Amino acid sequence: MALQNGYSIDSSPLDEIPPQCCSARCNLAIMMFFGFSVVYGLRVNLSVAMVAMVNGTKSQPSLNSSGGHECPVSSHGNGSQTPDQPDGVSTSSSKVSTRLIVVYSTLEARWAPPLERSRLMTLSGSGANFGAFVALPLTGFIRHSLGWPAVFYMFGGAGCIWAVFWFILVSDQPGTHPRISTREKDYIINSIGKGGGAHGWSVPLLPMMLSVPLWAIIVSQMCANWGNCILLTSLPTYMDTVLHFDLRQNAFLSALPYLGGWAFSVISGVVADSLLEKELLSVTAVRKIFTITGLLLPAAFLVAVGYSGCSGVLAVTFLTLSSTAGGTSAAGVFINQIDIAPRYAGVLFGITNTFGTIPGVVAPIITGYLTKDQSLAGWRSVFCLSAGISAVEAFIFTLFGSGEVQKWALVEVDQEQAETKRDRFIPIHDR
Repeated sequence: MALQNGYSIDSSPLDEIPPQCCSARCNLAIMMFFGFSVVYGLRVNLSVAMVAMVNGTKSQPSLNSSGGHECPVSSHGNGSQTPDQPDGVSTSSSKVSTRLIVVYSTLEARWAPPLERSRLMTLSGSGANFGAFVALPLTGFIRHSLGWPAVFYMFGGAGCIWAVFWFILVSDQPGTHPRISTREKDYIINSIGKGGGAHGWSVPLLPMMLSVPLWAIIVSQMCANWGNCILLTSLPTYMDTVLHFDLRQNAFLSALPYLGGWAFSVISGVVADSLLEKELLSVTAVRKIFTITGLLLPAAFLVAVGYSGCSGVLAVTFLTLSSTAGGTSAAGVFINQIDIAPRYAGVLFGITNTFGTIPGVVAPIITGYLTKDQSLAGWRSVFCLSAGISAVEAFIFTLFGSGEVQKWALVEVDQEQAETKRDRFIPIHDR
């Protein structure tokens, strides 16, 4: 069976394909899942602990201050002082997550067969939403029970435990895995072929820089990360200063959007692979459909959040719907690098995620400027701006995105094939 983007899989019947359950490739995806869970837990626990740290150190505001008091403080509110929006957070853990993504994409290029690529990669990447979902309420509980310093000790310890299991259970490629079955190893190697092999120091940098599909991914992921950054770093502040939820409610309600995003990201991978396996759509069409769905619907719900006023129920509902619909983009632009250049997937993920860290610096600054008085109008501007950026991303990827393997990613493979054919016909004494 062949795919329209140039991939091919082993010609063996589908019933001979090794099952995913308990397989080495599935174990790798699960380990990556927990890796992303830990890393994103480290990212979001700062945004919750920060509310406690700032509230514990900020002086009492003056009585005539109107910031953050448009919505009445209900019985569940904590009446906390209004914290300032930080100019930038999460940068150190963002670097860690970027490095983890590069490792993850390089390994998936060697381990994920083309017709299982969407589900394995979305399973791995869904750990980010799962980690945020678990970390937000857990951070609130730990901070309330043990104090905010304990938050960082516990999550740091979880990362160390994960690292031990990673070094024990994971191998770079199927050929070096000590516990993989011969059947699964042959299936993975034959289905991926040379396209997933190592490229050494040979990287076509100039063709990459001139690649329109690659720039479509770069711009799209920068736009997508803007919205993610708003949720990761600013949502607890919005819950505290505008809706006046106390710290434990804040953490739990801030976590709800990530539950839907986690579920839909996993489901989208299964559906995408099913569409490709049945050859109902091309890779390009699948990536664009899931990207558009995962961007425009969340944008509409974000606008609704901006106009939900002081209703905590509406705000949390629309935020949850936005994040849930956004989960479908996991089978779209976020794994598109491995489609256009499986051989250089690690390099491309490194490039795109380097650009993707820019919103992590800029978004909190812009948010802080727009919400300096903690007014409903300021936060409405934040959510509408994020929605507009998502719409721009959908437009750009629809026009310029591709699921086809790019020519510059095939050059070296073609050269290797030519050299192999040449060696077959050259006499040994002439070599």
